[in-house]
Amino acid sequence: MALCLQYEGSSYCGWQRQLNALSVQEVLEEALTTLNNYKPTITFAAGRTDAGVHAAAQVVHFDTDSSIPVPSWASALNGYLPSSIRVSEAALVPITWHACYSAIYRRYRYTLLNSQQPNLFLAPYTWHRYKHKLDEDRMRRSMSKLVGKHDFSAFERARSSRSNSYTTIQDVDVKRHGEIVTLEIQASGFLYGMVRLIVAQLVEVGSGQLSEFEFEQRWRAKHRDEIKEAAPAQGLCLIQVGYPEKIFNHIS
Repeated sequence: MALCLQYEGSSYCGWQRQLNALSVQEVLEEALTTLNNYKPTITFAAGRTDAGVHAAAQVVHFDTDSSIPVPSWASALNGYLPSSIRVSEAALVPITWHACYSAIYRRYRYTLLNSQQPNLFLAPYTWHRYKHKLDEDRMRRSMSKLVGKHDFSAFERARSSRSNSYTTIQDVDVKRHGEIVTLEIQASGFLYGMVRLIVAQLVEVGSGQLSEFEFEQRWRAKHRDEIKEAAPAQGLCLIQVGYPEKIFNHIS
């Protein structure tokens, strides 16, 4: 069974189970175990979001022999889940299908509030940054250079378990809507902490503190020691996971 999830990540240590900290995975699996006749249920996710990161369309799968009809899973689970986690839709998938390994891309959006004054109601979902008005054209040009398969070790935090730092960025976008600037990045997979490190560098480019040339040189030359600041978690959201075939009826 596959599920499409939304969650507000502020209260969680991330997607993955951890000792002595509450994760989205733990809460979801407890609800699933209750519905699954109290059989321990293990879930697998398309993306392991970090502490404080949100999701609008996380995809997970699990095995079940429950008699609950597929269309009823979402409402049944939502009755056991806290308001910070919602199931949008459930779908039956082949036994060989895997939420992570069957995915062909993940897409994240980072939201910046580029206003002189903070906004209380946007604070949980944005990074308020206003040293200067951000130049989204400079940011867009710099971001476009990332597209393709490259060694992105400059944008990889310590403790990564990957065997190499190559990944393929498929699409990027930067948009401004008044005081809101959004950055979207789509890739086959991401290194640990990659998106937030990229965003922090692009904010420096947009504010004029870092030239477009310097930005490109840093990551192409793998100068990880020059890339220290990561953008805060609350501005980041997993907005889409792509598969070769359509999984959900009501979610693109």
